[in-house]
Amino acid sequence: GSSLLTGAEGLLAKERESLKRLKCLRRYRQRYGVEALLHRQLRERRALASDSAAQQAHTTRSSQRCLAFVDDVRCSNQSLPMTRHCLAHICQDPSQALFRPCRGSEDVPCPRAVPLSLGAEPSCPLHLRLPPPMYVPEQGPGGAEELGAAPTELYLSAAELQPSESLPLEFSD
Repeated sequence: GSSLLTGAEGLLAKERESLKRLKCLRRYRQRYGVEALLHRQLRERRALASDSAAQQAHTTRSSQRCLAFVDDVRCSNQSLPMTRHCLAHICQDPSQALFRPCRGSEDVPCPRAVPLSLGAEPSCPLHLRLPPPMYVPEQGPGGAEELGAAPTELYLSAAELQPSESLPLEFSD
């Protein structure tokens, strides 16, 4: 196909017309001259603007600090993504629905924020209530004394533990 575009010699009238239409289609919507220069400049400006906007968004996101105040001093922690508070102060945000304060103990409330995904009543690792033990060993009368009074005929001597010559080695264990 590319060799046909070099010249029109030796072609029939119908082939010349097809060649002319093919050349027109190759140039369709291509910009020339001033229009091409302006289009290239516009593309370069858009690329620079999008790169600087992405870089600026990254720097502003990384520099966002928590909005909470503790003893009239602003918190210096970085805020969580898509929020204005850090993990320690996320419960101060009334519009958030992902964290709840730890229920703590009866005596002292806990200031930590806990994700709701941990259960119906979330708590931090310090105040986590463990389930009751599933197995409770039975304590009979004199439980420790019975262990010492075990019959000695249940135990084998060192001579009995040695492999015998009548059995193969793999059966001696």
